[in-house]
Amino acid sequence: MAATCPAQIDEWFAIHNVFIAYATSLDACDVDGVVACFEPDCSLSSPILGRFDGHDGIRTFVQRTIDLKNARNAQFRHVVSNLRAWVDGDTAEARCYLLDFLTERGSTELLSPGEYHCELRRRDGDWRFVRRDVAMDRAFSLPDAR
Repeated sequence: MAATCPAQIDEWFAIHNVFIAYATSLDACDVDGVVACFEPDCSLSSPILGRFDGHDGIRTFVQRTIDLKNARNAQFRHVVSNLRAWVDGDTAEARCYLLDFLTERGSTELLSPGEYHCELRRRDGDWRFVRRDVAMDRAFSLPDAR
């Protein structure tokens, strides 16, 4: 993708809202909410959980996150900021920072900062992810359960 025009303000807000819907739905264990953020031909890559393709893959990704959360009695919080977006018609490229927190038994830990690298498509007026990759600033694994 080679979108080179910065997003107009209305496009920027609409794309930003996809990131917010994704992060808050994932943290709330809302499978359908996360899936709604993606096109059917999507891909998602996670350095911890691997690569997932299509809506079935996204459902599997979210379920693995839910299983991990439930096994640890923990809460994840995905915080996004510093969104940059470039639009070319009905396609866009977007990047934003990610802070990924894990809270267990009253203690919160930053797992690692990172950056989302995404491609989006506008269909029927709504933006959705076609590709959502994340690059973390450092390699990490989840801390031992407390």
